[in-house]
Order: sequence, then structure tokens, then C-alpha cells
Amino acid sequence: MEEKMITGKKHGMAALFGILLLFALSIAALIAGGMIIDSSGNPVLFIIAIFGLGAAIILCGGLKVLKPQEALVLTLFGKYMGTLKEDGFYFVNPFCSSINPAAKTKLSQSGDVNNGGVVNSAANVSAEATSKKISLKIMTLNNSKQKINDCLGTPIEIGIAVTWRVVDTAKAVFNVDNYKEFLSLQCDSALRDIVRIYPYDVAPNVDTTGDGIADEGSLRGSSEIVAERIRGEIQKRVEEAGIEIVEARITYLAYATEIAAAMLQRQQASAVIDARKMIVDGAVGMVEMALERLGEKHIVELDEERKAAMVSNLLVVLCGNRDAQPIVNSGSLY
Repeated sequence: MEEKMITGKKHGMAALFGILLLFALSIAALIAGGMIIDSSGNPVLFIIAIFGLGAAIILCGGLKVLKPQEALVLTLFGKYMGTLKEDGFYFVNPFCSSINPAAKTKLSQSGDVNNGGVVNSAANVSAEATSKKISLKIMTLNNSKQKINDCLGTPIEIGIAVTWRVVDTAKAVFNVDNYKEFLSLQCDSALRDIVRIYPYDVAPNVDTTGDGIADEGSLRGSSEIVAERIRGEIQKRVEEAGIEIVEARITYLAYATEIAAAMLQRQQASAVIDARKMIVDGAVGMVEMALERLGEKHIVELDEERKAAMVSNLLVVLCGNRDAQPIVNSGSLY
């Protein structure tokens, strides 16, 4: 379905004046022709006035007002006539009907959120009046968080925010049943497909690019790359719906609740090991420096056994997680 633009229909003001004039003439003719009670009226004029009023009422249906970044898809007896996209006051065939199958669809997105479900009657009337118009503005879809297994089978919870807009109104209306619900479902599906390629954190022997070489890609460390791949995957799926995906961002990422405590212990253990490794490396350097300085200054001569004892004592003092309790030896070293 190719989108057709309707141009040259901005005659709404002239049509409005013509309709008002027709109303005035019809009312005047109705009054003049309605004086048949005293036999001074004209029945023919009365019938013409009735038809004039009916025609004026019908012509009012052809008046269309569009604000910036709004579109109206028009059909005439089931045939697609075209789309109004430019803002202005239009007059079209009054028998044309506007179509927007997603008009009453409410998603967790900007422009579609009903705050608490309580809206006053005036807002309801306004919403109904503009329900058939398609917004061309950039909107944000924030689907609910999903629980997905990453490439290692670890369950995680992830949520994304997708900014999108309608670029082809004909495709959005006629190619899919409801373009908003279609977009929401495709976002969920694309998110699952991409997340299953990556581990939550960097893992060995994992290929996330598909080139057969292990890399360090992860959901936590490569969020920009993951978001771009999610955007591209969604775009491929919604191309036929006339939707453009502007951006996709990860808004929430965490381990699933059933394994969150265990993964926290794992991270804590990894942090402790890294800290201990750093402490040991520093302690070995300090012991080595102490032995070299003692040897250079000839302060004391130590055999291998005493050096081993000294190294052991220094490592205990430097690597311990508590303050050392020294024992002073006042006797001979040997």
C-alpha cells in the first residue's frame, strides 16, 4: 500500500462560509415556505428548504482541521483516497471517512497514558473528537520488564524504552491490524532475540558478534551496542507497518529475583579475591624489598631458614585482615 498525499484541499474557511450561507438561506426559505397554515406559504419552497438544511448538515462532515504533526487517512466507500498531513483547515468529500484502528489503544507510552484512569468529561469529548487522527510526533514506548535467559541460561530481568514515530500512514493503517499493538509485540520479540545472544556479564568463550571469535560483549558492559542491535532488529520487524524506530535504550537490567542473592554472593566473592590478590602482590613486593635492603645495609645476616621464617611472619602481618599482635623476643635470635 503506497501512501498518497492529498493537497490543494485547504478550502475549509470558504466552505464554512458557504455552509453558513446555505444554512441561513435554508432557514429563511423554511420560514417563508412554512406559512402554509394560512395558505400564504409555498410548499415547494418549504421542501427545498428542508433539502437545503440536510445538505448543509451533510457538508459539515467534510470540514477537517489538522494541527501540526497530525495526519488523517481518508477512505471513500472502502477505497483509500489519500492522507492529509499538513496542518490547516480542509474541506473534503463529506462522505469520506477517517480511519485509525489504533485510536483507542492504550499503551505505556507518551501521548497514550491515561493517568489513573480518571479523566474529566471534556477531555473524553476532546479525545473522541481527535481519535481518528494519527500522531506523527516522536513517541516513547516503555513496555513492561521481561524475564529472559541470557546466552548462559541465567535468568535476568530487562526493560527497554523505544522512541518511534509513524512515517507512512497508509502502511500503518492498512498493512497491520493495529500498529501500536504490533509495535509493542515486536519490541518484546526483538528484545528476547537479542538478549539471548549476550551474557549478563563478561564470560569466557562467548561469541556475541557471530564472527566465530570469542569477545567481551555483555549486557552490562556493552549496553550501547546492545541497544543499537535491539533498535535495528525492531526496525526490520516494523518496516511494513510504516513505523520508524528512532532510538532504543535499556532502562532496567538486573538478575532475576530467584538468583539475585546467589549472584550477589558470587560478585562479592570475586571482589574479595581480586582485593586479596592485590594485597598479596603488594606484600610480596614489600617482603622482597625488605630482604634486599637488609642485605645491602648488612644489618643482619640471615640463613635460608631464618629468611623463610621472616618472609612467613611478614606475609602474615601484611596479608592479615586484623591488626597484628606482635610477640617481642628479648633473647638471642639463635
